Amino acid sequence: MAIRLGANQYGKAETRLVTVRRDGEQHQLTDLNVSTSLRGDLAASHLDGDNRHVVPTDTQKNTVFAFAKQAPVGEIEDFALRLGRHFVGSFDYITGARILIDSYGWSRIPVDGQPHPHSFFRSSDEKRTTAVTVQDEQAWVVSGLRDLIVLKSTGSEFHGYPKDRYTTLPETTDRVLATAVTARWRFAHLDVDWAASFPSVRATLLQAFANTHSLALQQTLYAMGEAVLTTHPDIAEVRLSLPNKHHFTVDLEPFGLDNPNEVFFAADRPYGLIEGSVLRDDAPEEGLAWHTLAAF
Repeated sequence: MAIRLGANQYGKAETRLVTVRRDGEQHQLTDLNVSTSLRGDLAASHLDGDNRHVVPTDTQKNTVFAFAKQAPVGEIEDFALRLGRHFVGSFDYITGARILIDSYGWSRIPVDGQPHPHSFFRSSDEKRTTAVTVQDEQAWVVSGLRDLIVLKSTGSEFHGYPKDRYTTLPETTDRVLATAVTARWRFAHLDVDWAASFPSVRATLLQAFANTHSLALQQTLYAMGEAVLTTHPDIAEVRLSLPNKHHFTVDLEPFGLDNPNEVFFAADRPYGLIEGSVLRDDAPEEGLAWHTLAAF
């Protein structure tokens, strides 16, 4: 029986990077979680413990901090591309890099109706994300978001599904629909205004969720992805993961009370998990854009 080394990568996961730009009275805060992974001629390390081609993960961490000092971080896509191209371009035996970045949003604290110049608060757990892959001379960008929690109090139905002896779920023509959106979108090219693209895609996802009269969360998923592709020609594919945050109507009849869809029990688990991708027919080949990323 022959045994061989398969695909592999290594790196420094979850380097927490916070920068403060002190250009004038209005400070600019950036809060990131950066993970780096490198691929290349690494067989000797696995097979013989020969580390001559292993760029230490501590070096990768230090590079993140140094790059943040040498130039403004800017948009996370640009920062990830700079890091990935640096690692691939600086070491002959490193042929590929994957840079994952989560960006945490901070807002200025209002004081007397005005945003404070150097005090901030975080209002949600939502994260802006990017996954940049650099391989030799090529690069791919997948941007996205996680933990965008949305809810509509009506405009959602669920009925017409198959039933067997284990089915207890009643059909409904009016239910609460809530989910925590994880969305990733693959760009067809790199000539993109990253600063304008993200808020535009995010707004499109929210509008599609709000405006779609949902007969199933699957239908809402497709409508959200279709809306992004329709309005953003530089995006080739959208992948969405939508956990169904169930809201069950509470039976108040034992207390002599009517409950016409006003009082609910919000269940955190188990939950339905709806996942899928929407892509345009003329989308370029995905290459390594999704390589080693979770399916959704």
